Amino acid sequence: MPFVSVKTNKTLNSDQKIEVKSSLGKLIKLLPGKSENWLMVDIEDSKELYFRGTNDPAIMVEVKLYGGASQSSLENFTNEVTKCFSGLFEVETSRIYVSYFATNDWGYDGSNF
Repeated sequence: MPFVSVKTNKTLNSDQKIEVKSSLGKLIKLLPGKSENWLMVDIEDSKELYFRGTNDPAIMVEVKLYGGASQSSLENFTNEVTKCFSGLFEVETSRIYVSYFATNDWGYDGSNF
């Protein structure tokens, strides 16, 4: 049950948004037990996003997980997402944050797991 939110101050076209969704669909498999079948993606572009006092291109990725994942798998996911988005959007890797939120309480289809 992963939910990934991507926020950036860059403006993305439809093809770039599909690339974000598709890339996350592949990369989510780096987290054990997670797959694109349960992945929900939120993309917010053209945000007023400031980092280190400037509005130079930046990206914030928030990952919410049902259950959680090992530290090593999160480290691997962070590395791969950072490389992917840096190349895709021409954003310096030092201007990309990835944060994680794990929970054992997750509702779906009218009930909780």
